[in-house]
Amino acid sequence: MRNGVLSLALIPLLLFYAIPVGAAEKEQRTWTDEIVYSLMVDRFFDGNTKNNGDANVNDPSAFNGGDFEGVTKKLNYLKDMGYTAIILSPIFANEDKGYHGDWVTDFYKTDQHYGTMKEFKKLVNEAHDLDMKVILDFQANNVGPHSSWLNEEDKQGWFHDKKEISNDGDQKLMETGWHDGLPDLNQDNEATREYLLDAAKWWITETDIDGYRLNKVQYVGKDFWKEFVDAVKSEKSNFYTIGDVNGDADTISSYKETGMDAFMAYPQNGALREAFSAPDKELKPVFNAFEDSEAKFGGKAPQALFMDTQSMPRFTKDAADHNENPGSRWKMALSYLYTMPGVPIVFYGSEIALNGNLAPDNHKLMNFKTEQELVEYITKLSDLRDMHPALTKGDMEILYEQGGASVFKRVHGKETMVVVMNNTSGTQTIKLSDKQLEKNKELRGMLNGDLVRSKGNSYTIVIDRETSEVYTLSPKSIINIPYLIVIGLVLVIFAIFIALVIKRSKRNQPK
Repeated sequence: MRNGVLSLALIPLLLFYAIPVGAAEKEQRTWTDEIVYSLMVDRFFDGNTKNNGDANVNDPSAFNGGDFEGVTKKLNYLKDMGYTAIILSPIFANEDKGYHGDWVTDFYKTDQHYGTMKEFKKLVNEAHDLDMKVILDFQANNVGPHSSWLNEEDKQGWFHDKKEISNDGDQKLMETGWHDGLPDLNQDNEATREYLLDAAKWWITETDIDGYRLNKVQYVGKDFWKEFVDAVKSEKSNFYTIGDVNGDADTISSYKETGMDAFMAYPQNGALREAFSAPDKELKPVFNAFEDSEAKFGGKAPQALFMDTQSMPRFTKDAADHNENPGSRWKMALSYLYTMPGVPIVFYGSEIALNGNLAPDNHKLMNFKTEQELVEYITKLSDLRDMHPALTKGDMEILYEQGGASVFKRVHGKETMVVVMNNTSGTQTIKLSDKQLEKNKELRGMLNGDLVRSKGNSYTIVIDRETSEVYTLSPKSIINIPYLIVIGLVLVIFAIFIALVIKRSKRNQPK
């Protein structure tokens, strides 16, 4: 009898899953499909206390204990949120208190606080088993402030003469001066150049990493970077390079000649932080910054979108400074990062709205025991990017922009996605015509379940304050009457059967 009940209960489920569901055909994965999580190894998770050494969690300027084993143990946490690639802060051996990785002592060794080369290879292998890519920060501009190389006889030509870079320094001075007082490597010296290029290639062949984020790009000559990119791609053809050029669109676009695959979208970052730090801020500057970068790069610029990095205050601080709920502000910002052209890069702790000012305050330890609201929202956005190629490869067109509300569409092949953002403190009603969207269809909300059907030649979208919605433009749904009748009959039969079982059970009970 129990088996009979189970069989009847399964009938509605089988009928439901028998209905064909339209989905965009999967295409070959490219770097524009990636969703990237950037983390500081030392501040993420301590997976092995045996390598802590002088680590001190109470000193924000010291090593705090995070390591390769900790990252490895949290790979599934990142995978579950939808991240397909991770960027690790520099892992090379560093001086005391060089937890940030900027004070390199040896480009061929891992820092002892992070673990062994064997443990790093395990991290890469397990990430690859989860179909995740591993990118390393590579620092080619300088070494640590107390580098032994400064006193080694065979390295006397490895550094530029000590001189500070003024705020308005010219490009030549930027490339030869000591940034932040750190010994500046002379890439024009043949031995220095060969050392850096060989080290970059060695890590690829030795560990099978997938890319480098190149730090302080504008402080090193373009001829070196071109040779660098050619060298690493000769080791692995699909190796990815992200240039960290902190400048305007003109400055960044001038580095296209180096062959780097993408650039951190600094020109957009300032506009993004200003617009999403509080409601009722216009989005026009955000789109203007995007269009300017596209124009300077020649269209479809491979830009890496981000809200903050380890070198700037947390975006959460911007929201807090406006007395705003960081969670709401992060949802708006993340909706933009995940749906606009470009690759989203999310700094560790953003999923828990980690706060902090300039370093080391913005390098707090990650806390995994917090509310999951943002984690769940990120997961939803990741699922949408994975399911809909238009969100990663599609052309973008702004359909509406007024004050803090906007609508844009992404079109790829036969798929059209419509993104609506209401960055205001009140409900917005937005009307779109058939010149903007094909008529006689419907907009199906994928984030919040909204449904907007065309009426006449237009669509009227009503969206709550501080909310985003991502729609698919789809044929109007038709109620399947025969299917509903079958389901109804099955449920009636099932109810009758249960009633008979209960009645028989009562009749057989001893009196």
